[in-house]
Amino acid sequence: MKTWLLLLLLFVAPTILAEERPIPCTAEAYGQFNFWLGNWTSYDKDGKKQGDNSITSIMGGCTLQENWTGRGGQYQGTSYNFYDRVSGKWYQTWVDNQGGHLFLSGSFDGTSMQLSGSQNTGKETVVNRITWTPLEDGRVRQHWEVSKDDGQTWSTAFDGYYQRNP
Repeated sequence: MKTWLLLLLLFVAPTILAEERPIPCTAEAYGQFNFWLGNWTSYDKDGKKQGDNSITSIMGGCTLQENWTGRGGQYQGTSYNFYDRVSGKWYQTWVDNQGGHLFLSGSFDGTSMQLSGSQNTGKETVVNRITWTPLEDGRVRQHWEVSKDDGQTWSTAFDGYYQRNP
């Protein structure tokens, strides 16, 4: 009798427990940034190559990992992008091989993902605002703007048009 009970617990209990737990990172909001997934080459508005970028979904769809290479391989950076269901916001943490870093947060408005955050450079506080917009021709535009006057005026730090690699 005890053997049957033990077998029942070994085979049935995991199934019951698995059915009760929701599958993480499957809600619609987790897919809002999926338009950026893939391998890309970035060009400026005049068609000059800026760099290469690979965006992959990791950790069961909970995180997007970006791996950027620019300036002929001299500049490299990685970001982790994730959706937080509690705050309802997206977050990005960026680090690069030049000692740079960004901590951004924001949301998807139905057409673009926009993340922003303040950064103290040691001399001044800079607000970074980056917007990713999927374009009708399949490209993605990444427009990075900076403000040194708390958002009163903005200047472009990077404007890239990502073309998906075959």
